[in-house]
Amino acid sequence: MASPLTEPVDRFVHDLAPELARIASSAAMKGRQPAADDVTLEAYKLTTAFIDADVLHTDEELWALIETFGPRFETMLGMATPADVRKAGLVLRRRDWLKEPSLLFEILVGDDSRNGTTNCWKYYTAAVDIAHTIAALDLHPSVTELEAIEGFRTMLLARMDNWNVPRPGTVSTRSGSGAGAVGAEGEAAAAKEEAPLPPPRPLEELLAELDGLVGLEGVKNEVKLVTALLRVQKMRKERKLPVVESSRHLVFTGNPGTGKTTVARLLAQIYRTLEVVSKGQLVETDRSQMVAGYVGQTAIQTRKVVESALGGVLLVDEAYALARGDQRDFGQEAIDTLVKMVEDHRDDLVVIAAGYPDEMDVFVNSNPGLRSRFPKTIFFPDYTTDELVLIFKTLCDKTSYRLDESAEKRLREWFDAQPRDKGFGNGRLARNLFEAAAARQASRLVTPPAKDPSDEELVTFTADDIGPAEPMNP
Repeated sequence: MASPLTEPVDRFVHDLAPELARIASSAAMKGRQPAADDVTLEAYKLTTAFIDADVLHTDEELWALIETFGPRFETMLGMATPADVRKAGLVLRRRDWLKEPSLLFEILVGDDSRNGTTNCWKYYTAAVDIAHTIAALDLHPSVTELEAIEGFRTMLLARMDNWNVPRPGTVSTRSGSGAGAVGAEGEAAAAKEEAPLPPPRPLEELLAELDGLVGLEGVKNEVKLVTALLRVQKMRKERKLPVVESSRHLVFTGNPGTGKTTVARLLAQIYRTLEVVSKGQLVETDRSQMVAGYVGQTAIQTRKVVESALGGVLLVDEAYALARGDQRDFGQEAIDTLVKMVEDHRDDLVVIAAGYPDEMDVFVNSNPGLRSRFPKTIFFPDYTTDELVLIFKTLCDKTSYRLDESAEKRLREWFDAQPRDKGFGNGRLARNLFEAAAARQASRLVTPPAKDPSDEELVTFTADDIGPAEPMNP
């Protein structure tokens, strides 16, 4: 039986050796050893580095190394045992090799930058596949190993950015974000038959979109770790290996406007791509849609809400509100029904409960089944002034507005003046300010005795459009 590593290593060599051979035909590369040997050695270095990432060097990892590379090298590796590999120190301190891009990667990314090719993409995808294959060899992939994979992945992407080579996933080839528009003739048929789902989005495209969000570095890292673990578990299932199932349900905590819904929507699509759920839709709900005012109705309403989310992700906003009230309140009935349905549909439903940090502790303690089903909490911090300014400028870019020097100064002062309390609006605050600035600018430009504005005036915000730098009225 072939090692699980054989296929990804074969692909790495098959995809890159011809390209390196082409580059090696140039004068600068003449005299080097055959390209296939270079690429095979690169795959070996990657493999030993990822085996050493958590310093565990398990028998499963070392047997995969031996079985994959023993036949490729004219050495005694093919006759070795894991004990022999440990004694020889073949993987010891190899993890340091993951800290910097290799010479081979630099050659590929430089060539891509000059010629518009995408061979560093091939390196990236094949190398990350090798990394996840190694992680999937262990029943319990360590967090250290998953973090090493993410660090390596991020390093390669940053190097592509430095060379102005497009990242994997930044250019979508999908035709639209949904199943497509329905023409007048097809409306009747669409009403009778549910439109087919579009194909799952590529994982790298979703991760690129996650990376493109302003701020939220800690949140992004947590989502990437969740993604890496699910990816490894999927690989183990495909190879009929045992998998230690873990709860996929999450708690999101933080103030309003910190990107919880945006990240939940991306997670829903990531879950679909990794086949955790079948459809990948995000359904948002809150207490008002789950709790009724009469005995027996709350359970019915809650079931309807949950059933609408089957195959995707249910985001329960301000979930702590379900746990409030006295014995006559029906919020607890909604929680109990939710817990039961989560268990009944655990193979095709993910629930994210969101709200303020302190109140969410009350929620997860309101039912004995909640704490075990929601073991992971991701905290969404408030945006800094720099991040809010960037969000505002992003809104300007999308609508062809710009800030003059006085407006940018006033914008920073305005955000600094807002109290960072429990109700701080974050991204929502930036959007509201942008809309108010656009309205003030429009009023300024048409108020008599204003003249016909120039194109430059039509797209420029001034300090007066931002307004006074003082706290907003609650």
